[in-house]
Amino acid sequence: MKRVIKKHPLAIRWFHWINFLVIAIMIWSGLLIYWANDVYRLGWGDTTVLKFFPHSFYKALNIPFRLAEGMSLHFVFMWLFAINGFLYVMYVAFSGEWRLIIPNKKSLKESFQVVLHDLHIKKAAPLQKKYNAAQRIAYTGVIVMGLGSLLTGLSIYKPIQFHTLCSLLGGYEWARSEHFILTILFTLFFVVHIVQVILEGWNNFRSMVTGLDVLKENKDLSFQPAGVPIINRSGQDPAGNVEMIDEDNGISDASMQDEGITQSKSSAESGDNPDNAKRKEEILPENNQEPVKSNEK
Repeated sequence: MKRVIKKHPLAIRWFHWINFLVIAIMIWSGLLIYWANDVYRLGWGDTTVLKFFPHSFYKALNIPFRLAEGMSLHFVFMWLFAINGFLYVMYVAFSGEWRLIIPNKKSLKESFQVVLHDLHIKKAAPLQKKYNAAQRIAYTGVIVMGLGSLLTGLSIYKPIQFHTLCSLLGGYEWARSEHFILTILFTLFFVVHIVQVILEGWNNFRSMVTGLDVLKENKDLSFQPAGVPIINRSGQDPAGNVEMIDEDNGISDASMQDEGITQSKSSAESGDNPDNAKRKEEILPENNQEPVKSNEK
């Protein structure tokens, strides 16, 4: 049996795909501009370990002598990048989505567990909501990187008009270096993000297109959608069998505000085991009150 749940709101999907296209064009046009003055490298003294970028790289992508084209594209799409980013932040702030994105005090520790799980070093992944701990850190970091790219970009676009901002960033040369580093980080995020989507499979990609996620009954969940609590069966590991509750059961996103996850220990599934019939059911309420216990008869 399969169950369909809502995962991504329409606004989030629009912001995501617009940003994907805009950032891709910004990175490409940035390469066309950077070619004209490619001064950055990794190394020391006269020793170069890695040049950004070798001539063969430019030639393979047909980049040389396209500076004007790159500047035209970059200076148009940077405004789309800024507007889309601003609207995204406003939506996340006022819709309450920020509760699912901003890392909490456990995110750093849990992110290492997620990485170990993705590398198949650890079998069970930590419980999560819509995004896991590593995603929350990464997505929050991307928002900060976006702001940094906008500020450094304005500084090197109009260093005279924005001379105060340019000075705060260390001057024109420092601002350009910072802008380049942020572009490399965006590119790395792109690559990792796409690889993760491929590894997660079609269902994960489809959820960002349709907004819906298809779950199989008793599936070992790798995410916890907002407004849909997890029920852990008594005596089993949290990563084991779970049962989903429909979103129309009256539980709202606000009930998940403090990141409480409703858990219950259910009674025996059958009467075969007399010990299971005596098992108590404990419900942990979301209002942080004392647990209510009742004996099954």
